[in-house]
Order: sequence, then structure tokens, then C-alpha cells
Amino acid sequence: MLTSIVVSIVKTCTRFAIPVVLVALALAIAAGYYTSRNFQINTDINTLISAKLDWRQRDNQFDKAFDRDSTILAVVDSPTPELTSAASAALEQKLSSDTRHFSSVQPLGSGEFFEKNGLLFLPEAEVRKLTSQFSSAAPLIEIMAGDPSIRGLTGALETGLAGVKRGQVKLDNTARPFNLIAGTIEDVLKNGNATFSWRQLVSDKPLTDADRRAFIEFKPILDFNALEPGKQATDAIRQAARELDFAGKYHARVRLTGPVPMADEEFSTVQDGAVVNGIGTVLIVLIILWMALHSAKIITAVFINLFIGLSITTAVGLMMVGSLNLLSIAFAVLFVGLGVDFGIQFSVRYRSERYKNDDLRTALANAAEYVAVPLSLAAMATASGFMSFLPTDYKGVSELGEIAGVGMLVAFFSSITVLPALLSLFNPPGEKEAVGYAFLAPLDHFLEKHRVIIIVGTLLVAIAGLPLLYFLKFDFNPINLRSNKVESISTFLDLRKDPNTGANAINVMTNSDEDARKIAARLEKVPEVLRVISLESFVPEDQPAKLKLIAEGAKVLDPALNPDSIDAAPSDQENVEALNESAESLRKVADDAKGADSKGPGAVASRRLADALEKLAESDQATRDKTQAIFVEPMQIVFGQLRNSLQAQPVSLKNLPPGLANSWETKDGLQRVEALPRGDPNDNATLRKFAGAVLEAEPNAVGGPVSILKSGDTVVRAFIHAGIWALLVISLLLWLALRRITDVLLTLVPLLVAGAVTLEICVLIGMPLNFANIVALPLLLGVGVAFKIYYVTAWRAGRTNLLQSSLTRAIFFSALTTATAFGSLWLSSHPGTASMGKLLALSLVTTLAAVLLFQPALMGKPRDVRD
Repeated sequence: MLTSIVVSIVKTCTRFAIPVVLVALALAIAAGYYTSRNFQINTDINTLISAKLDWRQRDNQFDKAFDRDSTILAVVDSPTPELTSAASAALEQKLSSDTRHFSSVQPLGSGEFFEKNGLLFLPEAEVRKLTSQFSSAAPLIEIMAGDPSIRGLTGALETGLAGVKRGQVKLDNTARPFNLIAGTIEDVLKNGNATFSWRQLVSDKPLTDADRRAFIEFKPILDFNALEPGKQATDAIRQAARELDFAGKYHARVRLTGPVPMADEEFSTVQDGAVVNGIGTVLIVLIILWMALHSAKIITAVFINLFIGLSITTAVGLMMVGSLNLLSIAFAVLFVGLGVDFGIQFSVRYRSERYKNDDLRTALANAAEYVAVPLSLAAMATASGFMSFLPTDYKGVSELGEIAGVGMLVAFFSSITVLPALLSLFNPPGEKEAVGYAFLAPLDHFLEKHRVIIIVGTLLVAIAGLPLLYFLKFDFNPINLRSNKVESISTFLDLRKDPNTGANAINVMTNSDEDARKIAARLEKVPEVLRVISLESFVPEDQPAKLKLIAEGAKVLDPALNPDSIDAAPSDQENVEALNESAESLRKVADDAKGADSKGPGAVASRRLADALEKLAESDQATRDKTQAIFVEPMQIVFGQLRNSLQAQPVSLKNLPPGLANSWETKDGLQRVEALPRGDPNDNATLRKFAGAVLEAEPNAVGGPVSILKSGDTVVRAFIHAGIWALLVISLLLWLALRRITDVLLTLVPLLVAGAVTLEICVLIGMPLNFANIVALPLLLGVGVAFKIYYVTAWRAGRTNLLQSSLTRAIFFSALTTATAFGSLWLSSHPGTASMGKLLALSLVTTLAAVLLFQPALMGKPRDVRD
């Protein structure tokens, strides 16, 4: 019945070729128009998992409540904390009034609140230690604040040297600050520029990357009509940084990360090189088709049919899912790679029949009769492989399966309607020689003669490799599917190195202050948790005692920071004289040192600084002015921060800045408690352990590590379910068509062997499975069974010497075109897409080897041999 239906369709379409082609072209044009008006790509990898899962619902609730999925995080870095602070403040001030691109601009962990109350967040003992040092620092600060110039700086230096002479300060204790100052001056003299940090000078610990980094959170106004909705906002930030001369004035850079830049750059990565890869793929496919078909008219017919089917499939796919995701967008490549298989199978068989009978319509009808069953089964099996993901919660691949599954049916239907009609219209010339591979006769005979050895050997190799599957890895972290070459991802990975940035934080939501305290207490007891933060964390402890210490310190330091008058700027000659005098004093201090101190690090540093000051005095005024600015500008920033820190006031939940409070508690009272991981935050095992421990304490926790853990479980479960569904449906299809259990096994056993060998090779070459490439395995069932069906149906029909037949030619070149399409995925700039292409190509190679080498040996001689 199936054969007669297909033959009748082909005969009808060749008889009414012009109307069929015109209708198909009209549908393709209409589909193309619909696609152009409705094309959308959702680049959010979080949506690849079904939103119906309970943990995904909590994720969405959290993102919506705290507006975390539509933000841009600007990371400002510079060589010193002072320059970072100045650059960050300048950028915030410039963009705060930009209501065209941003609904809010909020500094994170900095700004007026933290500058004024920062000391309150330190332990009381540390506040006491700091404020006790104010009295000794006041004289130096007073000199520099009253004379912010080289003269004032050298004056402070002279005061410090006086302390060394009196024995109040050990000379060796000056080695580090003197070397820092000397090194900065040497850099200016050598390179014409340098940076200097007063915070580094007074700190007894090296500055960290976190000290030189500031964050600004932007909530952009997104343009959802654009493929990159946040591009205008991110462009505005980068333009502002250029206008502020970040690189020149502040030696700073601004990097953008967060959900919005990640989504936009994800689309750019997918798009990058897509046109070139697409053109290259088309050209290679054309070459392969020429080698397979040897006729420009047949190739043209196959290509027109292919793009008609692709246009219709794209429109139907968008109608079904609304927008493509980062996995479902691969349907186009899969359609080209797999859809062309049907065209090649039909066309090669047509060529073979045309050689036997030069009548066009007879050849088309005979080809239809020959390929009806195998082509139909192949289409249904391939579609089943794709659609096996439909019942799962892996939405990304579920949508890919939905679109590609329908695409396979479209490709099959067009191959028995549009393609025969086009061939009828083009009327390619008849064939002059048989279509097949006669040179493969020796291999046919070898497989027949040594079939037992080949079968046993292949099975032994596959079984021997099964222990390797224990070492098969699954990369659960979706961030690894993204290109680390783009700014948003590389910045995120950089921030993730520091657990305090919150890049891998887990949150727990509650509507109660009391519950928030209980949750925080429980999480603090979890060994895998480094630190717990809640809204109450921003209300410092022991405030009365700390405020008293700060007030006492202010009495000492305020007069020094705010002198009654500031000296008039010195002339350049006065600066030169000050430099020479200080150089002389430094040498005298070093020379006066006794014993070992005369050659100790302090004396060496003093002489080095003296040399630097003398060379600066001998240079030109422009160099001295430059040096003065390098020291004075960050000094004024530090003095401003000191003034603010002495203005601390009692902090309570009621007087927290609105921007800060809103990021931890919503207007309707929903609060979040945040836990940060202990250990290496870049290690997947650490994150999974962290997530598991937090979930055990708080089952309703949400956040990146939880998503990684839950997503991994969801994808693995989806893969297992999809594999079972695909195997069951394909087995049922084969049994309905073949009606013999043994014939079904002859089709499936090579497929399972190819699947096992594919996974074993993955272990050997170190290729982990991930959220993207795992789709290759269920598809292996559908695609692989298509090739094997062609052989099994021919074998059942009594055909012999299959490797020499036109069937092998069709399978070989069909596999080449499919490999080319998958290879184009492999070349993608997007790591997830590339890994999908790599595993698809690998599985195709093992499947083809199973078809051409293992399958004929397994089948043996046909039951009823026909010539």
C-alpha cells in the first residue's frame, strides 16, 4: 500500500509538474515572508529548560522579583583603587541622567553610603587600631592637605625623616614606601607616565584585584524589536567611557557582563561567521552533489527542492515555538544535512533506473517504487529520533526536535512531490553508464567470506570498550557552552575567581524578617558556605562603640584634612629646590645609619629615592608637573574618602539607601538571603557540592549553582527518556514495516554498536557530553537507522553485492553532505554549537562505518536472491 501511494503521488506530480512547482514556490515565498516578519532568537540559556519545573519557577520568581535578568554590570578596573574610584564615579555621574538608555544606575558596594559608613563594617578592634593611628598621621596629612604640591610632598617626607633621626621610626621600616615612591618617579622619567596608590603605600598587604575593581549596575531600556535588545545601552556605556577618556585620564577600562550583554553577545557569537560557513557549506554540498549526480539539472532540482523545504520548515517552526533558541536554530543545518539525503536517494535511484530505461516518466515511477518503503521508513525514523525529546523537560532540544521532526516530514514529502516535478520539467539527459561502485566488488566478497570474523571482531571491540563509559564525563556547567572570547563571558569568568563577587551565589527567598535570620543561621553552619549575606548584614554591629571611636578620631584628623588655608602653588624653581633638599636629607639619613643599618634595605631605599628625586629635579618642568599630578590627584581622592569616613552616622534598616535596600527586599516584603561558596568557584565539582549542601539545608534555594545541578539532572534524565522513546518508536516502525523481529534486530544492532563506539571514542579523545552535543545521541538512532533501512530493505528484496550498487553510492554521498552540514556546526564560533557539530560528525562516521562494513556482514546472503 505504501509503495502504491508513493508511486501514485510521483506519477501525479510529474504529470502536473508546472502547477506543483508553482504551488511549492508560492508556499516557499509566503513562508519566507512570514519568517522575515516573525524571526526571533532567544539567546537566554536559562530558557533551555522547561519553566514548568518547580526550581525553574522559583528561578523565574526570583528574577522577576529582584529584576536580575535584565541588567548590565559594568566592571571598572584600573591600576590603583584611587583611579578606579574616580573613573567609576565619573561614569556613574555621566550616565545617571541618561533616561533614554537606562531606568536606573546603581553603584554596587561603593558610593556615598559606603564611603561614610565603611568604618562601621570593620571589627571594633580594627576601628580602634585605625583611629589610634590618626594622631601620628595628622602632621603629615596636614602638610600635604595644606600644600598639595611637590613642595608639600617633600615637606611630609622631611617630617618622616625627622622621625627616623629621632629614633621614632626604624630606617628599615621605610624601605617599602621609599621604594614605591622611587619606582613611580623612575617610571615617569623612563616612560613619561605612571600610577601611584596611597592606599598601597599605607597598607601592610598587597592590593588585590578586588581592591582595584568597582561595579556599577545598569538597568537598561531594552529594544525588543532588535535582535540584540541591549546593544544601544551597552554602546552608550562604552561611548561614555571613551568620552571620559578612561584609558588616558584614569588608566582604566570598563568591561560589561550580566544577563543583557551575555544574551546580546551570545547572538553575535552564533551569528559570527555564519554567513561564511553557510556559503562554504553550500559550495561543498554542490561539489558532493556533482560527484554523486553528474548532472547540473538534477543538482538544480535537488537544491530548489531543498530550499523550498527549508523555507516552509522555518516558517512552520516559528509558528510552533514562537522564537528559536540556541539549540533549535541548528535545525537549518540539520535540515540541509539530512533533508538532502532524501533528494540524493531519490535522484541516484532515478539515475540508475534512467540507465535501464531512457524514458523519463518511467524512470521516475520506477525510482519511486524502489525507494518508497526505505525512504518513508527513513523519514519516519529520523523524525522519531528528533521528536523523542518532545515529552522531556529539556525545552531547548524539545523545540529542536519539534521543528526538525516536522522538517524531516516536509523534506520527505517534497522529495516525492516537488523533486519529481522539477526533474520532469528539467528533463535531464539519460545515463550512459551504470550508477554504482563496481570497484568495491572485492570488498563485497571479503565481507561475505569473512563475515563471522568481522561480526565477532566488531562486537568484541565494542564490548571491550564498554568499561571506558565509566569515565564518560558530562559538563553540567552551561557557561562552558559560551565563547570565553567575548567580553561578557571572559569578564564573568574573571569575576567568578573571587567568591566574594557573588558570581556563583545561591539565594533563598522569604517574606519574614525572622525567617531570614533563621535561614542565615542555618546556612552559616553549612561547611561549603563561605559567607552569608542578607539585608541585616548592612546594619553594622557594635555601632555605638565604633561611632565613639570615629568621633574621637575625627577631632584629631578633621583639622589636618581641612586646614584653615591652603598655600599658594609653588613655582617650579621652588619644587626643584624642595626635591634637591629632600634628596640631600635622604642621603644624610642613609649615611648616618650605623652598623648593619647603613647597608640595610632602608638605607638602600633612601639612596634610591634620593637618586630619583635628583633626576626629577634635573628634568624639565613638564615632567615635574606630570609627576606632581600622579601623586597629588590620588592623594586628594584619598583625603576626600577620609573626610567622608569621619562622617559616619547610625545605620538602621530604615535609613539604608533605597537602591541598596531594594536589591535585597522588594516593596511587597520578599527578602533574599545570599550564600557564597567556599573553595574553587571555577570547579564544577565544588559548585555541585556547594549546591547540594545548600539545598539540603534550604530545599527552595535558587541561583547559578542550583541551576547547574538541577539542569544537569534534567538533561541526563531527558536524554535517557528520549533514547528510550526513540528506540521504542523506531523499533515499532521497523516491525510494522518489516514484520520480522530478526530484520528489526539486523537494523538496530549495528546502530547500537555505532552508538557504543561513539561514546567510547568520546572518552578516548576527551570530549565530554554537554547540554548541546547530547542531542547527537538520540539523533544517532534516527539518522543511523535511515541508512541501515536502505540496506535492509534492499537485502529483503533479494539484492546482492550491495556495496557495488547505486544504493551505496547514494548512502555514501548522502553521508558526505550530512557530514558537511554537521562540519559547518563544528566550525561555529559558538562552543556549544561547535561541540554539537563535532559529536554529530563523530557519530555519523561510526554510523557510516557500521552501515558499509558491519551491516553487510551481519545480514549475509539474502533469503531470496534476485539478479
